[in-house]
Amino acid sequence: MPYSVYILHSLTKDKFYIGYTADLSARIIRHNQKSKGFTGSTNDWILVYQEEFNLQSEAIQREKQIKSWKSKIKIQELIQKNNN
Repeated sequence: MPYSVYILHSLTKDKFYIGYTADLSARIIRHNQKSKGFTGSTNDWILVYQEEFNLQSEAIQREKQIKSWKSKIKIQELIQKNNN
């Protein structure tokens, strides 16, 4: 089963959300349902980046790596690089 590391962006919040999942479509739907938590206050999250991994451990490691950057600019560069 492939695992996706993904980055969502909210125009309302002008923020990124980084996560991993085995079912990306369902996960994006859940992020856009108003609820508690970081993504729950708005429902305009769009997928701006995705990587796939065969192993869950690899996806978790990559998610942690991207989150460790703590730099909006570095995340934007990753997204831009992927879109070119």
